[in-house]
Amino acid sequence: MNKYQLKDKVVVITGSTGGLGQATAQALRNKGAKLALLDLDLNKVTQQANDLGGSSNAMGWQADVCSLESLENAMASAAKHFGKIDVVIANAGIGRPASLEHMAPETFERTIDINLTGVFRTFRSALPYVKETQGYLLAISSLAAFVHSPLNTHYTSSKAGVWALCDSLRLELKHLNIGVGSIHPTFFQTPMMDAVQSDPAGKAVWKGNTGIWKYVAIETVVSELVEGIEKRKDIVIVPKTNKFVAKAPGLFRNIIELIGFNQKQLKQTMRLAEKQD
Repeated sequence: MNKYQLKDKVVVITGSTGGLGQATAQALRNKGAKLALLDLDLNKVTQQANDLGGSSNAMGWQADVCSLESLENAMASAAKHFGKIDVVIANAGIGRPASLEHMAPETFERTIDINLTGVFRTFRSALPYVKETQGYLLAISSLAAFVHSPLNTHYTSSKAGVWALCDSLRLELKHLNIGVGSIHPTFFQTPMMDAVQSDPAGKAVWKGNTGIWKYVAIETVVSELVEGIEKRKDIVIVPKTNKFVAKAPGLFRNIIELIGFNQKQLKQTMRLAEKQD
């Protein structure tokens, strides 16, 4: 398959002002892509667009992934401004450790609404434009789609759902020559992960950036993400060494749980979670 050239492609990114969103936007701009940046804070996303070259190369719009109407309006504005939409990256997401027993129901519902249903809304609103360009849709999932950790019922459910959504949608759109993929990175440095590690229960369950939970560089994640778009991949695993874990979750689950979540540690982690909740 020929490389999908990003020069002059119009790429929409939701959650563009977050850690991964900013790094991805810069990498794609370096490839010559034109960027439609969507986020909740209009001032921040406007400044981001200005920093990336201004309206001919990057433009920002306020959009809420919890609102289909908001996304439809933003996609229409982006398509009108740039003349088309080629690639859409559903990047908006949240996550913070909490036990199912003690978390507020709203926490679970909001996580699903942003991380999973937000991907549905993003892709649904983009499809009329991506069909015209036979483009590519990419959702940010996580290794959490395959490795299901304690204190993350809401987050792992959302990310496993994103994987399933993309896999099903890929089959629906294949005959239209539209690519659909999901990317599944392990931990990397972002403000969201800083918040997770600052939480005593979060730090306990992940052992604070050590062992098998060691961070990868955000540059590695972005590089693999960009390559995934250029090759219109169905699935991207970061780092690549985790591909066996991703492809055989049933086989590796017990081993990972034995190494990563021993019984003594789990008891202490759950006690910490009760104190935080």
